Amino acid sequence: MNVSDEIKRLHELHLAGALTDSEFIRAKEKVLAGSTVNLNKTIGDGSITAEFSRLRRSRTDRWLGGVCGGIAVASGIDAWIWRLVFALFGVTYGVGILIYVLLWVFVPEESGIQSTPAER
Repeated sequence: MNVSDEIKRLHELHLAGALTDSEFIRAKEKVLAGSTVNLNKTIGDGSITAEFSRLRRSRTDRWLGGVCGGIAVASGIDAWIWRLVFALFGVTYGVGILIYVLLWVFVPEESGIQSTPAER
């Protein structure tokens, strides 16, 4: 149930007499306060820019430039899915190739060699 549905339901309860004026006001404030918290939720350390600045091209999971492997690490979605997305957009619209090349040029490569869990 989204915020507008919840407020509509509260209004209906208020009109039906199930909620007093003060109860309706408090309930509405609670719903609105809860939605503000959810809207301000961000990933990681608190900002989307921090997540984008964390993006690096992979040195180990790469076919061409490591872009899909890096996006996979940052997003938590398998690299093969990102490769498929770029391939589909490349074949159908040509945009996938352009975006991949731009990411290859502007996203820095991982620093240092990462060890696999077996090597640790």
